[in-house]
Amino acid sequence: MTSVFDQAKAIGDAVLYEGYLLYPYRASAAKNRVRWQFGVLMPPAYASPDRGEHAHACTEMLLEPGKGAAVHLRLRFLQVQERAVYQRQDDGRYRPVPSLAVGAATFTSWDEAVEREVDAVLPVSELLAGPVEVPVSVEGTEKADEVPGGRLVRRTRPVAGLLRARAEPLDGPYGGVRLRVEVVNTGRWHTEEPCRQDALRRALLAAHLVVAVSSGRFLSLLDPPEWAAPAAKACRNERLWPVLLGEPGRDDAMLASPIILYDYPAVAAESQGELYDGTEIDEILTLRTMTLTDEEKREVRATDERVRTLVDRIDAMPPELLERLHGTVRYLRSVTGEESPAAPGSRTVLVGGTAVPVGARVRLRPGTRRADAQDMFLDGRTATVRAVLSDVDGTTHVAVTVDDDPAADLQHAQGRYRYFAPEELEPLPEREGSA
Repeated sequence: MTSVFDQAKAIGDAVLYEGYLLYPYRASAAKNRVRWQFGVLMPPAYASPDRGEHAHACTEMLLEPGKGAAVHLRLRFLQVQERAVYQRQDDGRYRPVPSLAVGAATFTSWDEAVEREVDAVLPVSELLAGPVEVPVSVEGTEKADEVPGGRLVRRTRPVAGLLRARAEPLDGPYGGVRLRVEVVNTGRWHTEEPCRQDALRRALLAAHLVVAVSSGRFLSLLDPPEWAAPAAKACRNERLWPVLLGEPGRDDAMLASPIILYDYPAVAAESQGELYDGTEIDEILTLRTMTLTDEEKREVRATDERVRTLVDRIDAMPPELLERLHGTVRYLRSVTGEESPAAPGSRTVLVGGTAVPVGARVRLRPGTRRADAQDMFLDGRTATVRAVLSDVDGTTHVAVTVDDDPAADLQHAQGRYRYFAPEELEPLPEREGSA
């Protein structure tokens, strides 16, 4: 299982640190004063639906176990680590201060994060016999480091939780089981006037699960086999969403994430490292970070070690690496037929069994699940196919211009198109489709 967990780490790290710090990455920025938004499991004393805070998350997934199968669970989360700055007084005593400037260095009081992992290997037979509980326990720590003119004190508070797992056979003749895993914060922290900042220091942050099976296979909840579709629909997922993990086609591991992903998520090869503020906008965040003044960068570096590394990386980024962030098109599969791949840049798409080339005219039939409701007004209008593209997920997109749009020629010249799936198009008869 080592390889799949190694592969899961890159995706899991993106989940752990999504929103860890937001551009412009300074402690003084208003949007960095309310932190930790994803996968937060609070101690029960603070959790409340009225606050929108929860102590519990659960995920259900479908598994066809092999003989003697065991499930390997890995819970990953962040734990808050307070970093307090103290200034040394003339009498040798220390007093807390928001920040301390010493020469070119600045030290700022700030909440950092420590990565935590909890592993458990559970036989499927044991899970079928009844729920199995695995305790999660992290002790509090304190460490002091001397710096010029003062001291940095880092503290963590105790965190307690529980992993609870069970399996139950699926109804019907096909076999398989439904695996349910719950993650619960069980901390006994109590206070008369709880506040979010104190509660966060006893929370599991960005909590997510990697689940692997030693023998057998998981079924996709996004695209299950037909026999398993009702069971997939009945799966209950609260604050965790499971997707297949690894190379496309692999089915022995799942990632249950607080951020909804597709099966087989991957970090783009062009990404040069975490930017924390988003997972798909590397270029714009890199360019914006380049615009920070020297004084702003000084504050960023004083805020957090991780973002200090981020700024240093961007300052040293050569032009050729920046250029790589400026859009990538990957042709992953054929768009000319269901069985036979075509060369990248194909100029034909199969629509309802008819090969439609670039330059042909089609009738638009927008689907009901389109993100832009305005596309419904295009229903029944004719358009000209301008390009056939395939995205990183292997989905075909047909670029068109609408025939009766006065700006169609200008849009074509500028490469500005409307995009439709092949099933949203109707080939026109040859006479009707001719210019």
